[in-house]
Amino acid sequence: MRVERLLALGALLLAGAAWAQNGPDNPDWVEDKIPPPPAFSRDQLVTVDMPSYVSVKVGVDPQTLSVGADGVVRYVMVMRNSSGSVNAVYEGIRCVTDEVKTYARAGNSGQWTLVEQPQWRPVNDNMPSRHAWAFARQGGCENRLATSKDAIIKALREGKKSTRKDWGY
Repeated sequence: MRVERLLALGALLLAGAAWAQNGPDNPDWVEDKIPPPPAFSRDQLVTVDMPSYVSVKVGVDPQTLSVGADGVVRYVMVMRNSSGSVNAVYEGIRCVTDEVKTYARAGNSGQWTLVEQPQWRPVNDNMPSRHAWAFARQGGCENRLATSKDAIIKALREGKKSTRKDWGY
């Protein structure tokens, strides 16, 4: 029992240090250099649950997930509509401020087009989609902190789904 308490205390101290370094009140926070958009697979997606009124199927390629030293979770989200057309976005979520930034977009060809001046915007912003909000709430962020790639994938695969009430509709 004592070892468990020490491990829990250690985890709390690490989380506190991460919060201090990457927190919303740190005026010295700087985003890491953004890696180029990664190649992605359409075949091994982990589903992100969307509200019932959304007909697009959404999933994240687990191989593209990363958690930077800056506390930003970066990933490729793939969206497939009912006609089979595929679009993808390369994004980052800053969990501590609940913001998302789109770095690049890809159409059916899979060719990336970089966003010229990507800007942070609220995760709950409706434009262009609520997929970032759904991803953050279903495992991308945990209590406004970026966890680890493995923890995010596990949460998504275990079906940590948002409830209807969470959607605010």
